[in-house]
Amino acid sequence: MSAHGWAGLGVIGAAEVLLFSGEPTVARWFTPIVWTGYVLFIDAVTARFTGRSYLTTDRVEGLLVALTSIACWWLFELYNSPRFWRGGVHAEGLWWRYHGLEPNLFLRRVGYDWAFATIFPAMFLTAATLRATIFRRARVRAWRPPPAALRFLVAIGAIGVVVPLVVVSTWLVPLVWIGWVLMLEPLNYRRGRPSWLADLASGDASRLFGLLASGVVCGVLWELWNYWAATRWTYAVPYLGGIKVFEMPVLGYLGFPPFALEAYAMYHWLRGLLDRRPPNPVL
Repeated sequence: MSAHGWAGLGVIGAAEVLLFSGEPTVARWFTPIVWTGYVLFIDAVTARFTGRSYLTTDRVEGLLVALTSIACWWLFELYNSPRFWRGGVHAEGLWWRYHGLEPNLFLRRVGYDWAFATIFPAMFLTAATLRATIFRRARVRAWRPPPAALRFLVAIGAIGVVVPLVVVSTWLVPLVWIGWVLMLEPLNYRRGRPSWLADLASGDASRLFGLLASGVVCGVLWELWNYWAATRWTYAVPYLGGIKVFEMPVLGYLGFPPFALEAYAMYHWLRGLLDRRPPNPVL
């Protein structure tokens, strides 16, 4: 493994030690610090197994993924706080709520953007590693969705992304994690952009399984590392909200796999607006 992978492991280890030793600055900034370490580590692992990664061969794509990650998570924050905001994010969000926030609003924004920038890279690199190792031979019967089904999915997805902004309800959170993928994945498929639907048309399920599994892996790590951080989030959802693993209600873990698919669809739809030629992505 390359040097930045070992550096990433060092960042994770040092952050854990300082957190549990009571160092206040690391405790407040733990989430962006530890996830930076994870991205460094998994980037090196991806390079080891695929020969490519965001920090070794595809730096421009890595930057675009990070910027897209920031923009898309601010969109999810809008869903979480649709009525009013305070200091960039309203602490009493509809579905998740932040605690122990940095009082300086400028530094708070830096912390938000730093943490948000790690979300998509962490999932995509994890998925690339899993695809190249565990799921590299995942084959299924070739399936090409009919045009009518694609149009139906786009329509249902469009409804799903609009309704939670119009009808403010904690019961509608699942639409936020499935609406965008239902709408954008068929559009990516039809326009020849990187797409797991296109993979299924040729019988290849490796990217789909890699993304689903990366959602689980990163979801568990998000909740594990969040649980002991001084600046952290909790949830307010109506589905078995009192039955938790760390701070996440147990049913909430079902949202992480579709979230990974959604993030992938959102990135490649936005990437396609910049360049009509489909890129050859790391994942």
